[in-house]
Amino acid sequence: QVQLVESGGGLVQPGGSLRLSCAASGLLFRFADMGWYRQAPGQQRELVAVIGARGPTNYKDSVKGRFTISRDNAKNTVSLQMNSLKPEDTAVYYCHASTNRDYWGQGTQVTVSS
Repeated sequence: QVQLVESGGGLVQPGGSLRLSCAASGLLFRFADMGWYRQAPGQQRELVAVIGARGPTNYKDSVKGRFTISRDNAKNTVSLQMNSLKPEDTAVYYCHASTNRDYWGQGTQVTVSS
């Protein structure tokens, strides 16, 4: 059974930082493409960042230079370091794994507000 468990969300002021982590189990992690998506109220879920099985990364334009995705294949974890956070980054953030099918975590709330 595949499980993706996110942690690290919370409330932060504009300009602040948060680090999200996702612990994966039940899949061959080193072969999986991993990503972070987010969904704000009333909006569609959107891709934030992705890291391929061999390490290439891609980012949503609005987070480039502020967010960094990384993975640790020894620990089966993927992280998202978020700096210079803005109110428009407020959303539920979901961990995603892609192998021969898609898997999702339960989501973690990120709120950027003063």
